[in-house]
Order: sequence, then structure tokens, then C-alpha cells
Amino acid sequence: MTTKPVLFIDFDGTLCHDRFWRGLPVDQYQKVQEVLFGEDRTYLQDWMRGKKTSEEVNQYLAAELGVPHEGIWETFVKDSQTMHVDHAVLEQIKELRDRFTTILITVNMDSLNRFTVPALHLDSYFDAISNSYDEGIFKTENDGEVFKKYADKYAVLIKDCSVIDDSVGVCKLFEDLGGTAYLVDSQKDIGHYLAQLN
Repeated sequence: MTTKPVLFIDFDGTLCHDRFWRGLPVDQYQKVQEVLFGEDRTYLQDWMRGKKTSEEVNQYLAAELGVPHEGIWETFVKDSQTMHVDHAVLEQIKELRDRFTTILITVNMDSLNRFTVPALHLDSYFDAISNSYDEGIFKTENDGEVFKKYADKYAVLIKDCSVIDDSVGVCKLFEDLGGTAYLVDSQKDIGHYLAQLN
């Protein structure tokens, strides 16, 4: 059997553009953005490295916002379960699985595995899901250690693999490793690149 190259696909900003807590009132949503996504992102990064759970983060936000935990938690879970991913894009990915090992590779939280993946059946479109929450490191850390790990796991060379990502830093690193990178931006979305690969 011929070994298939790996096609790595990013989640946030590439496959999906929805936000957590988007169902909150505007003032609360903005406060969440300030608390978690402001200048000091230590708490957020701890969450994405598997050091905090979604429950802990929502308890923390409820205290910061001075609102009941139940409402924030319910909104968070619902928003995680209803993130929009274009079905046509998922079908394009499915068609590529004959020629590629498809891996969803993301700097993300436990909520992806717990709520988003099951609700959207993402595991039926990808051969593997690499989440920083489980890996403990981000994509660009340790000279792309996580990419090398999966290339080794599937017995392929990075130079034969590709990544689709909206991060300039990730794309540059992947190219430095010898692979092919497709940068998602306002001109070229994921569908554009998947059509090329198909």
C-alpha cells in the first residue's frame, strides 16, 4: 500500500469563523473578549494547553462579569455545538481522503473535542484531530514538533505534506520544514485550495 501524504487543515479562521459566547448580549460578549483575548492572554493560553477546563474558564468569566455561571455555560456549550462549518467544504475534504491522510490541526480548547466535533461529526471527515489542548503545545512550538509527530506517525516526509492555515507564521514554519503551505486570507478561502487539490 502506498503511503498517503498528510493534509493538515486548521480550524479557527480556516474551516470555521464563529466565536465562543457569540450568543451572549453584546456588552457581555465584549467583556469576555477583553478578559480572555486582551493583552494578557496567559489564562487563555493555559486553557489551550490543557491546563484549564471549559468549566473553570466559564466559572472565571462569570465571576469577572458578575453574572450567573449557568447562563454563560449554557451559551458557551450551545455556541460550541453550533459552530458553522460549510458542508460543501467538508465534502471536498472527504473526497480528498483517497489521496491524503486528513488531519484537523488546531490550537484550541477541550470544547472542540467535547462539543464541536460530535455535533458536527468532524471525526467522519478527518483521519485524526490534533488539538493543542491534548498536545500541550502549539503548532509553531519546538520547530513544528506536532507536524513532525504526525508525519512520523503516518510514515511520510513533511516535504510531501501540505497545510491549509490562516496563520502566516504557521505557513512559513511549514514551508521552512519543506512542506507546502496554503495561506487562507480574504482573497483565497479554504474552498479555493481544496478545489485545487481535488
